[in-house]
Formats: sequence, structure tokens, C-alpha cells
Amino acid sequence: MKLRYITTFVTVAAFFCLTHADAQVKKPAAKKLAAKTVKPTAKTNAAAKKVVGIAKRLTDTVKRGGQPNPTPVKDNNSLTEEIVVTTAYKPVLADAVKIRRNPDLEDKEPFKAPLHYNALDKALQDNTDIKQMPAMKIPKEKDADLRSSYAKLGVGSFKTTYGELYVDNGKDEALQVGGYLKHLAQNGSLYRQNFMKDDAGIFGKSIGDESSISGRINYNYRSNYFYGYDELNPPATLHVDKQHFSTLSGEAEIAKNYKDEDDQFIYALKLSGYNFTNAFQAKENNLTLSGYINQTISQFYAGLSGSVDFNTVKDSLYSFNNNIVRVNPYLKFQGTNYKIDAGINITSEFGGQTRFRLFPAAKLEFQVIPKYVRLFAEVRGDVNKSSLRDFSQANPFLGQDINVQNTVDQLDLAAGLKGMLAPGLGFKATFFRNSVKNMALFVNDFNFATGYNRFKVIYDGGNSRVSGFNGELDYKPADDLDIFGRIELKDYQLATEAQAWNLPKFVLTAGTAIKINDKVSITGSVLFHSDTKDMLSATQMASIKSFVDLSGGVEYKATNRLSIFGQVNNILNSTYQTWLYYPNYGFNIFGGVGYKF
Repeated sequence: MKLRYITTFVTVAAFFCLTHADAQVKKPAAKKLAAKTVKPTAKTNAAAKKVVGIAKRLTDTVKRGGQPNPTPVKDNNSLTEEIVVTTAYKPVLADAVKIRRNPDLEDKEPFKAPLHYNALDKALQDNTDIKQMPAMKIPKEKDADLRSSYAKLGVGSFKTTYGELYVDNGKDEALQVGGYLKHLAQNGSLYRQNFMKDDAGIFGKSIGDESSISGRINYNYRSNYFYGYDELNPPATLHVDKQHFSTLSGEAEIAKNYKDEDDQFIYALKLSGYNFTNAFQAKENNLTLSGYINQTISQFYAGLSGSVDFNTVKDSLYSFNNNIVRVNPYLKFQGTNYKIDAGINITSEFGGQTRFRLFPAAKLEFQVIPKYVRLFAEVRGDVNKSSLRDFSQANPFLGQDINVQNTVDQLDLAAGLKGMLAPGLGFKATFFRNSVKNMALFVNDFNFATGYNRFKVIYDGGNSRVSGFNGELDYKPADDLDIFGRIELKDYQLATEAQAWNLPKFVLTAGTAIKINDKVSITGSVLFHSDTKDMLSATQMASIKSFVDLSGGVEYKATNRLSIFGQVNNILNSTYQTWLYYPNYGFNIFGGVGYKF
């Protein structure tokens, strides 16, 4: 009896475990598995059959001709659940689909630069006015080759020797010091047609915050011979003496630096002088103190300029002082389109003669075409000091005991136009009329019977009038080309002399500078001098023909330091005369090398 209960319990437990295991693998109701009958083993006895009968009564399974069985009702309160398996699950997989293209291994993703946003913390301004644009910063330039020291040596025809040396301390904005040497000598085709010119000097300038100090010392030496005579009537004897002129000069100046500010006070003071001697007994000493002060008030200028000029002249027959004091108070007015200078020039001569004079000193400028053409007018007067040094520079063939008298510009009137006609084309045209007292003239003082062939200075004793026109033109369209020229037209009306001796009525000077490239540059000049007259006696005069002098030069820069140059003078080979019986040099050429360091 006991064994029967145990057998029945085991059979029920086994059935329950089997149904619970099948329920764990139950699939969704898409497809239901076929019912599967569980057969008990042969060892079950009648008790087991009775238990099976009881279980069948709990769940009634009825087959309905292939129709799905009704969904069993789940009883949450029951511990049993019936699962009916209708058929075995057979999954169906689709055929594999092959990829018929190769993968693209090239990286075609576009480059995206990283973006950085800087937010501006700035308040919005309600301001529609036009603002001034800020100045654009100029990029820093590289320092150029600023070698300003150089040396030149050259030789040429007519036994020409040429040399030049210039040395300075280089680029320094506060201090500039240096020195120079120059030499030029030639021997002409005529007997003793020789000349030599030497120059030497040192200079310095110190630029401070408020003012600048500068100074220089120069020495000049010139020599020539008295070689002139009438080739048609050569003299039996000729004094071909050697003449030389020696000048030692110097100056020192202090001046306030210019500043672009309103109501400024500026000043300058300069001390200069020289000592002049020649091969004979002539001597001249000069000392001049000059300066000015100026006060600016808006567009109004008030100032005072002046000088004290002490001059001592000595020759074999005389020795006297020729001193001049000048004082020039002035007022200036300057506006947008005009400029007015109004003042007087007060002069006092003392020494050899004593005279006190007042002259006008006024000038007006007005813009006819703004930024292009200006109209100007000037009226002035002054005492022009005569000196042996100035006379010898104009005519090196002077004799001894030259008469020295001051020339007085009693009234000089000038008017004209100046400005620019086009970009790079500047001009100046001046009409003038001067009233001159004691105008100096060079005339010959020849006496070939004794072999004397020198010049002297005479003066037109009255008031002479000189009228004429001066024209200047400068065309520079680029840094590589510069063309310039100047003409002078003069008409002389003398008080006592018959002619303006040795003074031309027309002079033309012109030139050009052309830079072919960085290596080659060319220069050229032309001089046209109209005919002049010289006095042979009280009833005779000599005519000196007009002439044209054409010259040119070329320079080739082999390197940044080394250059080769050449100069050609009097290309037309005209044996013209500037002074009677003193022909100039004919065609001549010289050249050499230059070196920068």
C-alpha cells in the first residue's frame, strides 16, 4: 500500500517536470508545434493509470479536424499549465547576397580648418559720423647699403689728373662728422694753358633735442698762368706769370630745431669768415656775424634778421676797411592761398666810406591754381659787397690793385609764376627790372708792348637798369629720368659805359640725368653763351663770338662698391673764348674708377 502511493507520487512529479520543461522553450504563436503524446512506462501499475485519468479530467484536449485548439485559459491560481506541441520548429534562412563592388579606400572627407571665434566685448555705438581712418603701419624696411664714403681716381687727355675722397661717420641721427679732398688739373695745348684746383675740408653737426650745432673748415687753392694773347698779332714778349688764389674759410652755427607746433620761437646765429691771398700782394680778411629771431603766433610771424660784416682789403697800393651792418625787421602773414612778407632793410657802410640807406623788403605769393600755380611778386634793395675773392672766382686773370667798390641794388622788382604744370614738371618764370648803382664790369687792361695781358674792374658811375626774364624748367617723371634747363635774357641800359662789357645777353644751360638700369647711368649738359663785347680803347671794342659747349658722362657700377666712370668735355671741339684772348680747352676726355667704403 505504501509502495503504491510512492509510485503514484513519482509518476505525477515526473509528468509535472516534463510539462514545465516544454513550457520553457515555448515559441511565439506564429507557428504552433504539433501535439506530442507522452507515453508512460511499462512499469506503471494500475495506480498510475488512475492518476492519469484524474489529470486528463483536469484539461480536456479535443481535436477539431486540424483547426487550432482553443487558447488555454491561464489560471493564475493553478500550479499547472498545459502546453501542446503541434510540430518541430524549423528556421528558414534566406540565401546570402554577395557585394558586387570593391570598397573605396580613398579618403574623400573634405578638410575643415579649425575655426576660432573671439567674442568682442564692445558696446554698440549709435554714431553714424564718418571717422578718421587709422594710419596704416608701414612695414619695416631693410637697411639699404648706406656706404657714403667713397674715393675716385681718374686720368685723361691734356694730362688730366682727377681725384676725390669723401669720408664721414655713416648713419647717425645725432652726430655727423666727415671730411673731403678734391683735385683737378689740366695742361692745355697752348703754352702755359695750365690750371689746377684743390679743395679740402672737414665738417661736423650735432643735433640735439632743442637745437643743432654745426661747423666746417674749408681750404681752396687755385692756380693758372696768364697765357692769353692775340694770335694774329703775337707780342714780342709776354709775361706768362703764374697766379694762384688761396682761401681758408670757416663757419659755426647754432639754430633751434624746427617743430610743427603753434606759437613757436625760433632762432639762429652764425659766425663765419675767411682769409684770401693771391700770388702777388693782395689780401682780404672777412669776419661776419649773422642771425635771426622769429616768433610765430597762429598765422602771424614777426621777426628780425641782421648781420655785421667786417672786411679788410689790402693790395700793393691800398689798404682799407669795407664794413657793412644790416638790420631787417619783418612781418609775415600766411593763409591758405597766400603769403605776405613785409619789412625794411636797413644798411650802414663804414670804413672806407660811410653811407646809411633804407630799402624795401617785401614779397607776395598767391595761389592762382591751388597746389599747382603760384603768382609771386617781390620788391627789395640791398648793398652788395665787392670783394677780391668774388672777383677772382669770376675772372682768374685779374691784375693787381683791383678797384673795390660796393654795388648798390637801389630797387629790384620781380614778378612771375611758379609751380607745377603736370606731375613731375616744375617751372618758374620771372620778369625783373633792377636799378643798380656802381655796377661792376670786367674789361681788359692789356699792354702787349710790355707783355701785360690782364684784366681790371671798372664801375658804371650812374644808375644802370637791367631788365630781363629768367625761366627754369625741371621735368622728373621718375627717379630714372631728370631733365632740367634755365634761360637768362637780359637787357642793359648803362649810365656812363657804352656796353655791358663781357656780360652776355642770353645764356642757356640745360642738362639731363638718365639711369638706364641699376648698373649704368648717363649725364649730359649743354651751355649756350651769346656774344659779348670788350673794350680795347676809348674808341674801339672787340667782339667775342657766341659758343656752345656740349659735355657728357657715363658711370658703370661693376659691383655695389666698385664703379667705372668717364667724362667728355667740349664734344664739339669749339675753341671758344670766355675772356678775350683766353681760349678754353678743346675736346678732352678723362675717366677712372670709384670705390665706396
